Amino acid sequence: MKTIGIIPARYGSSRFPGKPLVQIDGKSMIQRVYEQATKSTRLDAVVVATDDVRIADEVSAFGGRFYLTSAAHQSGTDRCAEVIRKESGFDVVINIQGDEPYIDPAQIDLLISCFEASTVQLATLVKQIHTNEELMNTNIPKVVLNASGEAVYFSRQTIPFVRGKEKEQWLEEQVYYKHIGIYGYTASTLLEITKLEPSALELAESLEQLRWVENGYTIQTKTTTLETIAVDAPEDLLKIKTLT
Repeated sequence: MKTIGIIPARYGSSRFPGKPLVQIDGKSMIQRVYEQATKSTRLDAVVVATDDVRIADEVSAFGGRFYLTSAAHQSGTDRCAEVIRKESGFDVVINIQGDEPYIDPAQIDLLISCFEASTVQLATLVKQIHTNEELMNTNIPKVVLNASGEAVYFSRQTIPFVRGKEKEQWLEEQVYYKHIGIYGYTASTLLEITKLEPSALELAESLEQLRWVENGYTIQTKTTTLETIAVDAPEDLLKIKTLT
């Protein structure tokens, strides 16, 4: 099984333009993500997929590989699919978030392990929720799993609802999981799902993985105990410095 890690990185972010090029302790964010990804013991290749020559130049400067991709893509999944149409010979594709400069390579390896089962088409990671603050935060997608660890549904709302109990008691009654936004796909499945039209559930929740669920695809999950630190806005750089 040959695996490739693809890091989608676009320049135009509404909350943080030029985010991949921001300097974090002497290195650009995209360099830090790339270097962390190359520490994975199970990736055979790592490449950046970008729509901007400035990011491509930065990747080239630190010795990384890149593909210039269309600026019209609506998601990182679409950007990954463009790369895999050009980069043949890989069985599994890992979509690595370009705004997590200290991603732990163990998370990448854990996700790849899902594909040891030949029936897995799609995979992602989840982490157990332990605080009411996270549980009720609509910016944190929640996921419900079945007995096989497959994702049944994702929602920004707190699911499942616990009838007859105060919300402050819900964590005592149920195990809750939040979604960790790193995806894995078989190469053939990746090309299939990018041909699907946006679905009603996806548009309602603004979660692209619901398009796959709504169209009958199974998403395998594994549980991580590691936390991810994402940079969504300039103020998150201060958070990064306090947590690393």
